[in-house]
Amino acid sequence: MKFQLNALSRWIGVLVAVSLVAPVLARGATPLQVDDALPEAPLPQAGALVPLAGDQRVTLRATPANILKDQGAIWTSPARVRINDLKWLVPLVLVSAAAMTTDRQAVTSTISHDRTFNHDNDIASNVLTAGLIVAPVALFGRSQLHTDEHAREAGILGAESMIDGVVVEQGLKLIFWRERPSADGGRGRFFQTSAGTDSSFPSSHSVISWASAAELAGEYPGKWVGFAAYTAAAGVSITRVLSLEHFPSDVVVGSATGWLIGHYVYRKRHRVKLYNYE
Repeated sequence: MKFQLNALSRWIGVLVAVSLVAPVLARGATPLQVDDALPEAPLPQAGALVPLAGDQRVTLRATPANILKDQGAIWTSPARVRINDLKWLVPLVLVSAAAMTTDRQAVTSTISHDRTFNHDNDIASNVLTAGLIVAPVALFGRSQLHTDEHAREAGILGAESMIDGVVVEQGLKLIFWRERPSADGGRGRFFQTSAGTDSSFPSSHSVISWASAAELAGEYPGKWVGFAAYTAAAGVSITRVLSLEHFPSDVVVGSATGWLIGHYVYRKRHRVKLYNYE
């Protein structure tokens, strides 16, 4: 009976967490088409910025209100699930659930318990996460020095994505109260009050890293920026498991949640349009 209840709680955790953030985020919003109403004109060079009016700029002043709006959309998104969403929602739920079925074996038998190995991976995950946090901050700093509107937007929206991610993952942690791999023989039980604010599900590092990576990849669609950002984010997810700080399913759901949030914020908020950026 206890096994059945634990298995059921895992499925509930996956279904609620994924359905909570996914529907509205995956669809996102149609980005502002600043040239839709303009007459035909000579095409700008590749990588050129399309000028925008002052009231269309992303601003720091509007960010707190935008975060509140983002949270409203995220937490009410299950009410907007559509049939068309099932083509990606079902596979995501199945992958997350499959990861959960192997969680205990992964942390007890597959992954090394060498303390030096685990510690090194913990440090690596922190360094990679710090890099993805610093990147938007550095872009905003550059914009202040060189009047770079695109870098300014990338910095502000990158920060908005990460803050949204922190709010969501902390909320999910307080809902699901999952044990860490180091607790109770790696059983990873949900709804354990003993987990407290140190709940394992989902991975905070993964949510923050993938939120930042998705927004940066949207702002700079060239293959190298996306490759670097997503490689770093994937490195965070992998090292969180190898450090035995999280179960595989924690990082699967955390990574998906972060990517969806970063993608949503970019699609919803971005205003600086790059022409044929490569």
